[in-house]
Amino acid sequence: MHTVSEIKDEKLEEQEVENTSEEPEQVEEVVEEVDELTLAKQQVEEEQDKLIRLRADFENYKRRVQLDKASDHKYRAQSVLMDILPVLDNFERALAVETTSEEATSLVKGVDMVYRTLLEAVKKEGLEQIEAEGVAFDPNFHQAVMQEQDDSKESGIVLQELQKGYKLKDRVLRPSMVKVNE
Repeated sequence: MHTVSEIKDEKLEEQEVENTSEEPEQVEEVVEEVDELTLAKQQVEEEQDKLIRLRADFENYKRRVQLDKASDHKYRAQSVLMDILPVLDNFERALAVETTSEEATSLVKGVDMVYRTLLEAVKKEGLEQIEAEGVAFDPNFHQAVMQEQDDSKESGIVLQELQKGYKLKDRVLRPSMVKVNE
């Protein structure tokens, strides 16, 4: 007969044999679970990265739309003002005509009043006349159509404005056509 301690030892040996025979399977299962867990973590990280990029893209889109909306509001009058520029030119030509009769003088006064009213209305919308005569030539605001030599002025100075230029806030609608000193 076996003693109690011998029976315990036998059972422990049997368990050890069972454990050693099952260990490779358990290790493989644990490795597979770790691989699946690692893969799942990578997928979660990739999805989080995609989400972060999507949020950033959306924020950029919102910012672009907001800037476009602000620009549209700022320059809303551009097309109308472009159509009005020839009218302003014609008023200036009409006002430049010399008058001798009293009737013509009163007519010129009326035209001048209409011109000034129109000019004030477009100034309220942000239309500004570009300075030209006597300033340094700037290709961003001036279009040189003629050159002339004048020794009394520096080279690159605008001698004469041939057609007025206008800008809407900070955007040039039409550059000034000028004659420049060589």
